[in-house]
Amino acid sequence: MRVGPKILTRILIRAAIVGLLCSLPQIARATGAEPAKEPLVDPAPCVAAAAANDDDKIVAECGALIDNEKTVRADRIKALIARGGAFTRKDQVDRAIGDYDTVLRLDPALADIYNARGELWRKKGDRPRALADFGAAIKLKPDHQTARANYKSLAQELERLGALIAVAGKPSFNCASARRAVEKAICANPELANLDREINAANVKAVRDATADNPRAGRALQREQDDFIAQRNAAFGRPDYDLQKAMRERLDHLLAIAPH
Repeated sequence: MRVGPKILTRILIRAAIVGLLCSLPQIARATGAEPAKEPLVDPAPCVAAAAANDDDKIVAECGALIDNEKTVRADRIKALIARGGAFTRKDQVDRAIGDYDTVLRLDPALADIYNARGELWRKKGDRPRALADFGAAIKLKPDHQTARANYKSLAQELERLGALIAVAGKPSFNCASARRAVEKAICANPELANLDREINAANVKAVRDATADNPRAGRALQREQDDFIAQRNAAFGRPDYDLQKAMRERLDHLLAIAPH
């Protein structure tokens, strides 16, 4: 079968084009025309600093890794966690929280980081945020023992605070039935009222603990408290009697016997 000149020309042109296209990569490599691949960012200095527990180097080396826009996501997360830990140990709480915030934006499924950030919020006194973070950690990982312990202790702390707020400025006795001058003075002074309530609570605990081991020791402690109140009632109003000082000394004594 004869092939016409025009057809043959078309075939040759197509072959030449295919050959050229196939040779382009080799040509580009030979001439250096192929775009160079950008080198990956090396996380080794950050890893080495973390392994050495050198907080200053962690902040510097991991900080450089975090700030480099070419750092891959997984390495950035690890660097942020390492630097957040270093900031925590340096007591730079706000900066540590900032790093953990970024970590959780990149990966919101890290229970350990929610717990770590919750501990920092608690340290700052922001109990609602701390409780929310502990709860988030438990939701992600129900068997997270540290987060569960943190959540329980903080919930109990909030319960105690609520109870303290309810009785703040109130003594252990009913001010409506107060008859003695010293009792009225205590009711009129919130600081003295709080001291009286704390003394009563510490005494109850001390007597209860002592009675559990030796009933006679428990009774002796209660007599000691009764003697303190009798002496307080008799001495109040004298020029040389400092009611607040006496109450503080009594509380310190009771706390030394039965610390909370």
